[in-house]
Amino acid sequence: MPEQPPAPIGAMIAATNAADSAAFVATFTDDAYVRDGSREFTGHEGVRDWDRTDNIGVGMHFDLVSVEPAGDDAYVVTIRARSNRFNGTGPMRITLRDNLIARLEIG
Repeated sequence: MPEQPPAPIGAMIAATNAADSAAFVATFTDDAYVRDGSREFTGHEGVRDWDRTDNIGVGMHFDLVSVEPAGDDAYVVTIRARSNRFNGTGPMRITLRDNLIARLEIG
C-alpha cells in the first residue's frame, strides 16, 4: 500500500476517479501550470481544457503507486493510469502552494 499523498494530491486523484471536473479544477491554484509532454496549460481555464482532452474527458482512472518528496512542497507521484485513450504507469511531478496544486508536470 503506497504512502498517503498530501491532501491536494489525494483530492485531485479522487476527483479524477469520481469524474468530477469541477472538483478536479478546484484542486489547482488560479494560476496553475500544467505541462503534459510538450503541451502547456495555464490557469483554471487551461486545467479545464487539459481535463477535458486528457483526463476526465477520456474516462481516466488513477491508481496511486507511490509518492516521494522532491524538494520544498514538490512530490513525484507515480500513477497507474487507465482510460479510453491513455494507459500506463509513470511519474507526475506536482508542486503545491497554499494547499493547492500549483504545477503538474507529466513527461
